Amino acid sequence: MVDFLKAMYVRFLGKTPIAFKIVFTDGTCYAHGTGPPAFVIRYKTKTAQFNSMLFFGWGLIESYINGGVDIEGDLKALIRATADNEPSLAQTARQTRIFHPLIRMRNLWHEMLFGNRKSSQGVKNALAHYNRGSDIFWQYLDPTMTYTCAYWKEGTRSLRQAQENKLDHVCRKLRLKKGEHLIDVGGGWGSLLFHAVKNYGVIGTNLSPTTDQNRWLVDKARQEGIADKIRVQESDFRQVSGTYDKYASLGVYEHAGKGQLKDWIRSMAQCLKPGGIGLLHFIAHDRPMDTDFFIRKHIFPGGYLPGLTETIDLMAVHGLEILDIENLRRHYALTLDQWAARFDENWAMINSYNPKLFDERFRRTWRAYLHSCAAFFRTPNSVLRLYQITFCKGNTTDYPMDRGFIYNS
Repeated sequence: MVDFLKAMYVRFLGKTPIAFKIVFTDGTCYAHGTGPPAFVIRYKTKTAQFNSMLFFGWGLIESYINGGVDIEGDLKALIRATADNEPSLAQTARQTRIFHPLIRMRNLWHEMLFGNRKSSQGVKNALAHYNRGSDIFWQYLDPTMTYTCAYWKEGTRSLRQAQENKLDHVCRKLRLKKGEHLIDVGGGWGSLLFHAVKNYGVIGTNLSPTTDQNRWLVDKARQEGIADKIRVQESDFRQVSGTYDKYASLGVYEHAGKGQLKDWIRSMAQCLKPGGIGLLHFIAHDRPMDTDFFIRKHIFPGGYLPGLTETIDLMAVHGLEILDIENLRRHYALTLDQWAARFDENWAMINSYNPKLFDERFRRTWRAYLHSCAAFFRTPNSVLRLYQITFCKGNTTDYPMDRGFIYNS
């Protein structure tokens, strides 16, 4: 078994210049590169070794979560080392299916059990990630409680500043005006609505099925004296009621599910007034392809990273004119760096809220999620993207014809 595992590591990590070391259960080691290792993979059980042989990197990460493997050092370096051994960007983009047949089968089984075909399951999937109590998210997000990619324009010095940049960047793209009605679908803890109400004078509606976040948002609005300006619809994205001047959804379209993208775009178009402006902000691939199994199983059940091309196609058939597309991939890598560092720094506080729920397994799962995603968003051959699409319901007649209004104070 050990000889086979060593050969696997030579195959999957052997081309990287990054130094690392693997320690197997029998005490033998495989060391690669010169100098101190950036990371050490230390197997504690033979089951973990078997999982790595059977499921490759997916098995390694799941064994790390379960405690059968310790990964010491820099988790991001492990992702970079893996990327150094993978095909070029063009080759990776052509591979639309997960190459490992067993993981592909597990992914299909996950879709059967947790797919968002019914609104009731979509709500359960949303609650699985977000309805853990706002306190834990407070420990790794910034004070605005914004849980989406920040905007690191030149001169930005902190995560909070970067998130405030993003909120205003979105509001400028939407061309918000006093008295307009803005709906934020999946608005989390309401940071966009708070910013839009206070700075642009809009009336805001948050649509979200997550009770914890909604309760926090309502209490915060009351404390800040703007409760009359913010409303909440505690519903699934398919159950939007009313029509709105402006539409925003930041980092939630990914939760619609593979078969429900058309439902999302239809709902988006239906709730926007003719001539209304919207912004859709989402993690994506450029073209339709399988979503990583680890993220779907352990972080966002039922989720699916949409393809930009399929999204554009759906928007076209629902009468939405695309006005602008911006790729914030590198901004998201910097944002995830900050979340990962803050999670590690504040782990003792998170654990203290509920030691049974926020246990060592949770810590390892969230570390794998935050650190690995930060690395994946910056590797040269990564197919991950973060898009903002600005659009109009129908062909616009008055949206500015250049981008100066977004950047000029």
